[in-house]
Amino acid sequence: MAPSGGESATATPRGEARERILDTAFRLFYAHGVRGVGVDTIVASSGVAKATLYKHFPGKDDLAVAYLDRVDGLWRGQLQAAATAAGPSPRAQLVGMFDALVAACQQDDYHGCAFINAAAESVPGSSVHLRAVEHKAAVRAWVRDMAEQAHAHDPDALARALTLLLDGGLAEGVLDGDPSAAWAAREAAVDLVEKHCRS
Repeated sequence: MAPSGGESATATPRGEARERILDTAFRLFYAHGVRGVGVDTIVASSGVAKATLYKHFPGKDDLAVAYLDRVDGLWRGQLQAAATAAGPSPRAQLVGMFDALVAACQQDDYHGCAFINAAAESVPGSSVHLRAVEHKAAVRAWVRDMAEQAHAHDPDALARALTLLLDGGLAEGVLDGDPSAAWAAREAAVDLVEKHCRS
């Protein structure tokens, strides 16, 4: 959590100032959207001078991309941890990653997928939109690798289906606030893996 108050930029070490800005952007962008939060709000909430913010992030898009970089590390880490917790079998891991979706949708401050949200607000081809697309492609490539290890007859098709299911669960969880959608997505993943990975 970023500390509140009005510390001056001169009293804040360089690295600490950057992290304070990013912590604040993370909290506000996820809750209100990248477009819904202005630079002045981030400056006021982080307690750093506007010049300090622009020293670290020359434009708002630079800050938004840094925010997405942080979300990428967190979310992919959660997916990988959930897959690993399911055991050594790649088939079990393909289903197990959905436990990260279940956990996310049960959080009180859940606002959906940060990448889908950011992409919907941004112009195609912009740095923010491209970062969202890059994240989705990286997740799909990781899932494809697991699908190949699970001997799926078409790893690309299974990876596409599972990531679409994952994104659908992320979206549905915020639309109706009902975490049961995540469980439904997990159950559907069981069927997909069984269908694609028959011996």
